[in-house]
Amino acid sequence: MRHFAEELEELKQALLEMGALVESSIHTSVQALTERDDRLARRVKEDEGLINKMELDLDARVTRLLALNQPVAGDLRLLVMCLKINTDLERMGDLSVSIAERAISLNKLNAPLGQPLLEMPRMASIVEDMLHRTLDAFVKRDADLARAILRTDDEVDALRDTVYKALIATMRTEPHLVDAAVHLMFIARSLERIADHSTNIAEDVIYLVRGIDVRHHAAEEI
Repeated sequence: MRHFAEELEELKQALLEMGALVESSIHTSVQALTERDDRLARRVKEDEGLINKMELDLDARVTRLLALNQPVAGDLRLLVMCLKINTDLERMGDLSVSIAERAISLNKLNAPLGQPLLEMPRMASIVEDMLHRTLDAFVKRDADLARAILRTDDEVDALRDTVYKALIATMRTEPHLVDAAVHLMFIARSLERIADHSTNIAEDVIYLVRGIDVRHHAAEEI
């Protein structure tokens, strides 16, 4: 039993390491955009390979623990949750790559986009913090912290909407910036989707700790 507990701790640590790399990829992808640095964008694409390897390793660990230990109750819920977190983290890595690729395209266009571009670091900062706090809530089994993350998602949605409105206005008045504006809209969408994946994990934390499924009625439960 002690050996199983140790392996669970190692599994959680591996998830945290993967989460840290994903958090770094988010930050670097937006930095590549704001600093017009293709080198940083390529680093994000390189890190995707490591994130994918981590995903496969974590899947294998969980499968082995399920097969060899036949866990029940809380331990079973924890392992299932680790699988779901693993998937969410990998998808966040994919979205970071998407941002990096859009950044390279924007760098080639070298188009001035003013305020919408300035909102990207702000969105990224909130998203990175959401991921960091989500993983903290998971490790500490802190349902209250997880609930706070659900509310933060609304802030990201509001910022996305603000960026969209500004970019639509830009496309109407400056048609030559349409291509650049579309790239930036997809970047804002990717950041919003990353926040959604953090929200998924937060919802799972609440279920793990309190046995309450808030996925389709989060507002009622908060």
